[in-house]
Amino acid sequence: MTLLEAFLEIVNDWHAVFPQKRTTQRAIRQALLSLICLGRRTLTQIIWLAGNQIKSWSIEYFLHSRSPWSVDQLFHPIANRAVSYCRGKLVGVVVDDTSIKKTGKRIKQAFWSRDPMSPPFRINMRLGIRFLQFALVIPLHKTIHVAARTIPIHFEEVSAAKKPRKGRKDYDEKMKEYREVSKIHNLPRRTLAALSRIRELLDLAGAAKKLAVIIGDGAFCNKRMFSYTVDRMHLLVRCRKDIKLAKRSESARRFYDKKTFTPFDVLKDVSVLWQQTRLFFGGKKRRIRFKEMSNIYWQSGAKRRPLRLFLIEGVQYRVRKTGRLKRRDPGFLLTTLTDAHTKDLLQLYFDRWQIEVNHREQKDTLHIGQAQLHNYVAVPKQPALVVAAYSALLLASLKAYGPQRTDAYSPLPRWRRNANRPSCLDLVNLLRKQTVENQQIQDEMGVQITFQRLATLAVA
Repeated sequence: MTLLEAFLEIVNDWHAVFPQKRTTQRAIRQALLSLICLGRRTLTQIIWLAGNQIKSWSIEYFLHSRSPWSVDQLFHPIANRAVSYCRGKLVGVVVDDTSIKKTGKRIKQAFWSRDPMSPPFRINMRLGIRFLQFALVIPLHKTIHVAARTIPIHFEEVSAAKKPRKGRKDYDEKMKEYREVSKIHNLPRRTLAALSRIRELLDLAGAAKKLAVIIGDGAFCNKRMFSYTVDRMHLLVRCRKDIKLAKRSESARRFYDKKTFTPFDVLKDVSVLWQQTRLFFGGKKRRIRFKEMSNIYWQSGAKRRPLRLFLIEGVQYRVRKTGRLKRRDPGFLLTTLTDAHTKDLLQLYFDRWQIEVNHREQKDTLHIGQAQLHNYVAVPKQPALVVAAYSALLLASLKAYGPQRTDAYSPLPRWRRNANRPSCLDLVNLLRKQTVENQQIQDEMGVQITFQRLATLAVA
């Protein structure tokens, strides 16, 4: 089975998502062409690549603005296949938000936010749309020495409410509306609303007996997240070093002990001993040191919910071989799962980095968000279709060739001779080559794709 055949087998399950057969074919065609297109990934480029530049292009835009299909259902066939790779009692689900740059000021979802690429001494602002992404962790390192993969299974727009301008006649009324809307349209509330849907998605995929561990960074360590409970779901997030923690009081009159401490205090406490384990990160298994403290409470955040604290020692590194040995900052983790194995939880958090790889590949390789759409309904749908196609591509590579690089991929350049896992660019290049060479599939999809047409579009 080739990569193209495996990809089409996965996306062909979208027939239950779209209302008509021709709409499904159009969505599959856009998903495939958005992956293999060269240059800017706009809808006009995709239409030109399909050979429909002299036909009416309205129907390609109507796929996102008028067709009644749900974004959540796009990921159902992907989650059904991805869960089969997750063995064990725990299923890791990484959550993170990402911002897609936009230039159109008439896009209603776009708002000004901090540019993540700005230097720390100069905060810059940029216009963009914020999305919330959940990705399923596939622990490939359990069977072979390859880094884990994170497969996106949920992608939705979570833009913030826009603050009204001063000087308007109805400024006071608009501010009241803004305060009410901002209570709903914020990242923690939207994340909590998506957790129940993620649990239902995992149950339908065959993971009803598994515990889901939601892994996040410091943005998800707050009172609202820890005060909400979902059946068979637990949190594993990074926390600040100065939050006030306490143990259970020995007195029957009090629940919390009067003596409080912070994670940084535990780091400096000599009575809490360091422990060691081996985790897979950076291409191989490495030794790390950590401290652990169980049955602690975060009064202002999680109330009387028992928590577990992990302190991970900063990893040593060198910028160059002859450079000075440096050490990263220590990590502080809080989890609501108090009875799981320590090594499994720490490994899940180290695998969290793969969602950052997803963000980089979606923006740099697939150029997500470059489609020029202004319709309120279409703006969040088109990036979700590209992310679903990206997830299907990652799963297709596992099914067709396995987790490691094979001879089917292009030879590695000299600076990447030690790469043992194909990158997104490797998968896209192979998918593009197989699409050009398979004339039968092109005829079935109604497209005519050649390397000459791809090169012409890239320089146009």
